[in-house]
Amino acid sequence: MKKNKIFVACDSTNILKIKKIIRETQNTKLKVGYKFGLEFLNSKYGRSFLSKLKNKTVFADLKIHDIPNTCVSTIKAIKDLNINYLTIHISSGLAALKACRKISGKTKLIGVTTLTSLNNRSLKEIGYNKNVKRLVSHQVKLAKKANLDAIVCSAHEVEIVKKFFKKEIITPGIRFNTGAEDQKRVVTPKQAYKNGSHWLVIGRPITRGNIRKNIQTLIDHLSQ
Repeated sequence: MKKNKIFVACDSTNILKIKKIIRETQNTKLKVGYKFGLEFLNSKYGRSFLSKLKNKTVFADLKIHDIPNTCVSTIKAIKDLNINYLTIHISSGLAALKACRKISGKTKLIGVTTLTSLNNRSLKEIGYNKNVKRLVSHQVKLAKKANLDAIVCSAHEVEIVKKFFKKEIITPGIRFNTGAEDQKRVVTPKQAYKNGSHWLVIGRPITRGNIRKNIQTLIDHLSQ
């Protein structure tokens, strides 16, 4: 039976806590990878920890967003970390996306569409004249043109993304209930898989409190 796939967001700089998260999320029902963001990778021991992490699916959520040369240089600078997935903002532009894809090697390059912390009102405040769905559609076409390996988007936009992009779809903004906190566009794990997500990114609902119990809650939720 095919396992559901999740990335556990390791949003901490505490190495002991990260080790505990990895240890207590091990199970036979789910395929589990680990997402590390700028907070961890810029911390005192973060890079060293990742350089020694073996036999785990690693997702470096750097959300690279810069001119082409800087984006490429950043990817080259982390080649020694054996990262499986790496994010780049699609809004970096087609030239940057193509240049990064050319040198990314075995690392799967993930295009970030519109952050799940943003909604239509937020986009208008920034200066976009498209709503979330129209903007994501536009971004995904650009990712396809650049031959990216995966897309990060809200589960609300998965159906739109699948019309233009046939590779992996990774979905953050997952909550077991409707408490969104700092996320604006959230869904439950079951709904996200139903919409067509391949990987879910889940942080606090798993890492806060009793981790083993939280993992079991997720497994139970998906089996209902």
